[in-house]
Amino acid sequence: MNDKKIVIGLVGETGSGKDTVAHYLKRRYEVNLLRFSRPLKKALASFFEKSSKEDQSWLYGIFKERFGEDVLHRGIALYISQHNGIMCVNGLRMKMDLEFIRSFENNYIIYVTADQKLRWERVIGRGEKSDDNQSFEDFKKFEETAETEKAIPEIGKQADFTVRNEGTMDELLWQVDDAMKEILGKNK
Repeated sequence: MNDKKIVIGLVGETGSGKDTVAHYLKRRYEVNLLRFSRPLKKALASFFEKSSKEDQSWLYGIFKERFGEDVLHRGIALYISQHNGIMCVNGLRMKMDLEFIRSFENNYIIYVTADQKLRWERVIGRGEKSDDNQSFEDFKKFEETAETEKAIPEIGKQADFTVRNEGTMDELLWQVDDAMKEILGKNK
């Protein structure tokens, strides 16, 4: 592969398998993993053992008001400019996140998705965040109303690759391998 940087954006609803895909990309393709939400999670972790998606959404609003709408993008862009290899930005949530990834010359968007009820069942089972034990109705309402969730399906429609995570782990990873084969083939 040449020295051109490849920037991959991962988008997907809560419980779709984005983290699984991201960690597989790191392990199999040695990509550098980045997240827009990382600074938010780190800040909240200073005060709480577990934070919720609602907490992250609120803190993003505060950061955005104080430092500008592109505050998280500036941090990611700085990291990308200082490092080599394939970059994978996990957690696109806003239209401006898509525009940010598209601003790089060699960019690709991978949409990881699954049936809403299946995703809710996964979230209930993992219990990572303080609000993971919510009813299915509350889960649906959050996805319909939270600023950080509403744009995900629309961004997904603009993705270069769609990975449906409704089968086995092997089936998920084969879809990722197919996308990476195409990405790497275009960047020889």
